[in-house]
Amino acid sequence: MTETLFGGPTLPPAYPERAAWGTAQKLRAWQQEALDRYFAAGPRDFLAVATPGAGKTTFALRVASMLIEAGTVNRVTIVAPTDHLKRQWADAAARVGIAIDPNFKNADGQHGRGFIGVAVTYAQVASKPMLHRAKTEAARTLVILDEIHHGGEALSWGDGLREAFDPAARRLSLTGTPFRSDTSPIPFVEYAEDRDGIRRSKADYTYGYGNALRDHVVRPVMFMAYSGQMRWRTSGGEEMAASLGESAVTKDIISQAWRTALNPAGEWIPAVLAGADKRLSEVRRTVPDAGGLVIATDHEDARAYAGQLKKITGESPTVILSDDVKASSKIEEFTASDKRWMVAVRMVSEGVDVPRLSVGVYATSTSTPLFFAQAVGRFVRARKRGETASVFLPSVPQLTALANSMEAERDHALDRPEKEDPDGLFNPEDSLMDEANREDKASDSLTKGKFEALDSQASFDRVLFDGGEFGTGGDIGSDDELDFLGIPGLLDAEQVGTLLRQRQHEQQSRKKLRAGESAASQAAPAVPDHRMLMDLRNELAKNVAAWSARTGTPHGVVHTKLRTVCGGPPVAQANEEQLQARLRKLQDWFIGRK
Repeated sequence: MTETLFGGPTLPPAYPERAAWGTAQKLRAWQQEALDRYFAAGPRDFLAVATPGAGKTTFALRVASMLIEAGTVNRVTIVAPTDHLKRQWADAAARVGIAIDPNFKNADGQHGRGFIGVAVTYAQVASKPMLHRAKTEAARTLVILDEIHHGGEALSWGDGLREAFDPAARRLSLTGTPFRSDTSPIPFVEYAEDRDGIRRSKADYTYGYGNALRDHVVRPVMFMAYSGQMRWRTSGGEEMAASLGESAVTKDIISQAWRTALNPAGEWIPAVLAGADKRLSEVRRTVPDAGGLVIATDHEDARAYAGQLKKITGESPTVILSDDVKASSKIEEFTASDKRWMVAVRMVSEGVDVPRLSVGVYATSTSTPLFFAQAVGRFVRARKRGETASVFLPSVPQLTALANSMEAERDHALDRPEKEDPDGLFNPEDSLMDEANREDKASDSLTKGKFEALDSQASFDRVLFDGGEFGTGGDIGSDDELDFLGIPGLLDAEQVGTLLRQRQHEQQSRKKLRAGESAASQAAPAVPDHRMLMDLRNELAKNVAAWSARTGTPHGVVHTKLRTVCGGPPVAQANEEQLQARLRKLQDWFIGRK
């Protein structure tokens, strides 16, 4: 495991008693250290970067309370991405005695009496920056900028924030997800040049997923990847077929296969939803109120997925649509209930706190690192030690790479270099990362023409955890799938890793036994089994890709090192024994055995 998502020291955690969102009286160790650092410096601007679920709200509200008590500020403005988060902040602030008005509208001019400040959205500030500047100038104002990376999303938003809050007495910026990959500077964020001359964001305090996982502040996440055979008809009338996650295919084919998998009329998504519900049932054995969330691409798919879940469970899930005026109240109702499933498009992708969410289905075609991190962040908030999270996703390169690099550090960088290495040669690894960082959707290249999904079949591919990959595939409903779906819901990260390795060993033993029985029933083949060799090559390619994502080492370098250590020819000429040896060596690397 890498040390941390954003860097920062490791501290023993504090275990506050279970409390409402943002209101824990006993601070966790990281929150107390961040608080000490803040008041030791007394800065006008402070950027705290902490992984989703770590407790940024509690930290920020404690800062606000202490600044108010000291008379440093007498007004608080909270800027959040969505209307739902405005109300969530106001409720959390009220529980610690800070009266925040989340219903303030620009047309009101002034907030209601009895409130010390307001909660507004980034869009609200950008539309009337001078109004908010006047309010900021009229009092000693603390501005809390929640998920500050939104300040770089549009030029008008960034300019509006600077205009509105430049006069603020104090500004506290918070984020829990990787900064954007573009070069738009984010307001009130300090940038420093690294040794390559690239300006990168500089946080005043960081607390990453790796540290939070070790401190049991967040849950360990298992990614359950599903592949399968897809068939579709292109806009030109040509019938196409491919395996989801198949290597050595074009981006368009990957996108079309991915889109086919997510089609509600096929068999892939119902099979994955059924697997996720089995996983949820297993988790609910030890976490009775555990809930699940399906993140869909659009409203039509969301409604269709909800219908499929009702057939599977017999219970109608909660459906959250972005244009539903009751969306916030539905989220709150689901949070307080013990219902099994919620289906949403984007409403629950960032910041919204539903601590009982333990199982997720990533059934959307959005593949940016930012959205992926936000989505996974909905499942990592720990309530008690030992809870685990499981996220089901299509086995496509964009998503598996993001899952394997979940703990990689991503600072916001300005002045990015060209797509060339120091020798001026094109680096394909950089190109792949650039593609993963683009705001692509699986259907982007298909919207201009007719597309028809014809058929989809699902199969279990593997489990991604802590940068490693476990399992060698299996049919839906097979022991190879059920072994991993049945992992207990209360395990710490080390126990999860141990059990995954054990299940993989059992799966490999079963396959060897079946292969031995098959060999005993027929004469040994006189020629190599080309299907088996292709399977081994594909498995090796997946593991090399995972190691590359984890370490930042190009695929070719990994293959060369494996040949050096294990011997033998290039992959295309290697025999079964040589391929197996390289797979075993990679597994050793993943568990820290060199």
